[in-house]
Amino acid sequence: MNLKPSISHENIARRAYQIWEETGRRDGNETAHWRQAERELHAQHGKTGEVDSARSDEQKQWSQRVTQYSNALDLESGVFTWDDPVAIAQSLKASAEASDRRKSTAFRSAMSMLTFYMNRAGRQLTAEQRARLEAAKDELRVLFNRRRHSSPFSIR
Repeated sequence: MNLKPSISHENIARRAYQIWEETGRRDGNETAHWRQAERELHAQHGKTGEVDSARSDEQKQWSQRVTQYSNALDLESGVFTWDDPVAIAQSLKASAEASDRRKSTAFRSAMSMLTFYMNRAGRQLTAEQRARLEAAKDELRVLFNRRRHSSPFSIR
């Protein structure tokens, strides 16, 4: 979809994340949520693509604050850039289980952090990076005794 410059990647990512939360935080529908967020934002802002700049700035600041200052989990440096999906999952699990600041279960906190990172990075992730992080999601499920998902992004 061809985006208007004023409907930012961050706005779409934030709305897609909200849709994901509204639909029960089920994984596997990332593309559908992204497209729905794009459609909603385009419809909301008309064909001109104009966005209320105060709201846009507020959304950018929210996302940036979460990225910079969220301390619910103490993540290892560069964890999302590691080559091994198992190591990524193990690190996220250890961080979530060790945290006394998280507001949800260890599994949900670890998975949410990974999903937030992927949504924030969006189209800037290469196919290989996205596949590695999708594989890390599956490894998280295994580590927390959840059913593994079959994913079109699998690198196995």
